[in-house]
Amino acid sequence: MTQEMMDWDEDLPPAEPEEEYLALVRTLNRTDGFRLLFVECTLAEGERWIARVKRDIRPQKIEVLALDKPVYNFYNLIEEWPERDRINILFVKGLEYSLYEYERDKKASGWESEDIYFYSWRGVPPVLVNLNQQRERFRDNFKICFVFILPKFAVDYLIQRAPDFFDWRSSLFNLSMDGERLEAESIKACSERCNIEDYLSLTPEEQKRELVRIQTLIDEDGQTQEQKAELFYEQALLYHSAEQYAKAIASYDQALEIQPDRHAAWYNRGIALGNIGRLEDAIASYDKALEIKPYDHEAWYNRGILLGNMGRLEEAIISVDLSIQNLQQVINLNPDKYREMAKTDSDFDSIRSHTRFQALIQE
Repeated sequence: MTQEMMDWDEDLPPAEPEEEYLALVRTLNRTDGFRLLFVECTLAEGERWIARVKRDIRPQKIEVLALDKPVYNFYNLIEEWPERDRINILFVKGLEYSLYEYERDKKASGWESEDIYFYSWRGVPPVLVNLNQQRERFRDNFKICFVFILPKFAVDYLIQRAPDFFDWRSSLFNLSMDGERLEAESIKACSERCNIEDYLSLTPEEQKRELVRIQTLIDEDGQTQEQKAELFYEQALLYHSAEQYAKAIASYDQALEIQPDRHAAWYNRGIALGNIGRLEDAIASYDKALEIKPYDHEAWYNRGILLGNMGRLEEAIISVDLSIQNLQQVINLNPDKYREMAKTDSDFDSIRSHTRFQALIQE
């Protein structure tokens, strides 16, 4: 329930999104001047709720500030806005982009959640320092009701790392998706791109927006474990494409914790581990992939390359030999497709001069 309706009580069931929305509308209609409101929801849902608010509240000057990259001085951003004195309500979207990389970097370097969120100035994202330090100037200089649209992880950040700002005349509203919309949004996020190569064309900022989108869906109340596994795998592909291999491995691990028989996750995890020099772990990951799909010639081949790099030549020869045997079986299934693929695929460059490989592609 929102603070507008009653005191927090963990024994009470959470309010339905429609109840929360009506409470938000009542609050906006009663507010005149400065106030801070926080709405916990996904970006897609936030856009839908904003459009509805514009229809449902009494006439006021409403603006939307859409942040698509990290900001460091939010106060100055508002102070320099030419139209700010005419605004009654300002919806702010995208503040989470200033927080997400901080959280992921700390987790990847071994920080526990309690260390990340513990309230001190050690490594606090700059925007939160700015919000905490400038809170009284927000109140004194801006006659605006700020409505921050944020995913769950960003709300947790504000509660823990910017408590002075968050508690300053604030209320929190939870406008989570219903199950049907959550499933649809999750499927959409996982189906737009299917492999690492699909993400290579994205700019760093586009990658970050996709990562935030996926993390937000993972955190949504009512998310199924099966769909979480899909989202963690998608998250791993994003990090992998950006060559952030440690983060990719962490996300592959989260997907595999839910779906331990996911072949592609073990295989790609092996590639990521090999890229950061963890060769023994990479071989073990390929072994898991091969337990699930014994005839995967690429896994046998990559495994052989790593064994060769480690000086385990006899094992490497056996693994590469199995790769060629399995490639033979694949070519037998579809000669035209896979023989042409083998002729040009760079994965086979190291064995391209092998007589058995040459025989396969010449038949």
